[in-house]
Amino acid sequence: MFSVEEHAALCAVHRRAFRTLLGAEPMPADCLAYFARHEPAFRAAAGVKIAQKSLPTGRNFHLTSRDVARTLLELEQNKENDHGTY
Repeated sequence: MFSVEEHAALCAVHRRAFRTLLGAEPMPADCLAYFARHEPAFRAAAGVKIAQKSLPTGRNFHLTSRDVARTLLELEQNKENDHGTY
């Protein structure tokens, strides 16, 4: 769970989502490490979910593995496009 301060809410990510993202049954430390490595993607996915669902300020919510995976892919594609144009 992490705080989305600009939304005044908490965002949960269930261990099942991490299992899908990691491809194995994670321990809590594995989940925390994955979040730390990909925190910008989790925060971007949270922003997308808030906007898409028109969540009111203060409403807590959760991310699915699909939410995070989609954002990771988009960020990676954007990074490749930025490096590929000279």
